[in-house]
Amino acid sequence: MTPQPISSVKAFIGLGANLGDPVAAIADACSALATLPDTRLIARSSNYRTAPMGVSGQPDYINAVAQIDTRLSPMALLVALMDIEARHGRTREFAMAPRTLDLDLLLYGDQQIALPGLQVPHPRMHQRAFVLVPLAELAPTLDIPGIGGVKQQLASVADQVIAPLPRAT
Repeated sequence: MTPQPISSVKAFIGLGANLGDPVAAIADACSALATLPDTRLIARSSNYRTAPMGVSGQPDYINAVAQIDTRLSPMALLVALMDIEARHGRTREFAMAPRTLDLDLLLYGDQQIALPGLQVPHPRMHQRAFVLVPLAELAPTLDIPGIGGVKQQLASVADQVIAPLPRAT
């Protein structure tokens, strides 16, 4: 009996950086996402400038969200994201450290996943403007499993400062 091919899943990836050239790092990461096996980059949001959350004395972040269709399993996708981060010089010296590149698996279809090292939907994504605003740009009617609609969640983060960057021409 031949195994059934795995159907593709719509996934959303959070991108952020606040060291080096964050805009270039996010663009490079999107290019890398497009080259993953059995994966297609569907869309990416605008870039947004945000202050670091929970720490002071760090540069502002540049954040975006990418939408992909993938046949990779959630864990295989997570490993691929960590590999892209490592190629961009990401280190994990301490919690809340500044980052050359941060890639988070926000959503994997409508699945809720609780594994060591992987929580989907990404914990606290619904409490962060730097995730919700670019996600709403791509998928305003999307429901976050176990949380609710993206648009509805925006009201709870309205006090967080987030500024769109001009699009490159």
